[in-house]
Amino acid sequence: MEEVSIYTDGACSGNPGPGGWGAILMYKENKKEISGGKEATTNNIMEITAVIEALKLLKFPCKVKIYSDSAYVVNSFKQGWIYNWQMNGWKTASKEDVKNKELWEELYNFTQIHKIEFIKVKGHSDNKYNNRCDELARQAIQNLGQ
Repeated sequence: MEEVSIYTDGACSGNPGPGGWGAILMYKENKKEISGGKEATTNNIMEITAVIEALKLLKFPCKVKIYSDSAYVVNSFKQGWIYNWQMNGWKTASKEDVKNKELWEELYNFTQIHKIEFIKVKGHSDNKYNNRCDELARQAIQNLGQ
């Protein structure tokens, strides 16, 4: 199974407010940067969107390492929240509807195709790829107004 590394980040100017996401996909010696934005959104939506948009580019099942500074995204898988939500009809432990359900469902579906490991990185520190994703996300926000 081919191995791919993906770095992702999401950003929001105000929460909610204009938002952007960025991702870097690395496969062998190839590196691809992608980004996008949305006028009215939240930081969490942008964090999940970054992962989904990167995974959409994979053409066949891969072994994927996703590096994110979003505890929300990483812990949803590492701590098994998403599996509980899915089993409980997309309800939280307190029987509330899971926020951003459609995005979580889409992301969950990718975990059925690819072997994905989520890895938490420290945001805004010395990880050059995470910092670059943050730049891409912030650039995408600025591009919204143009």
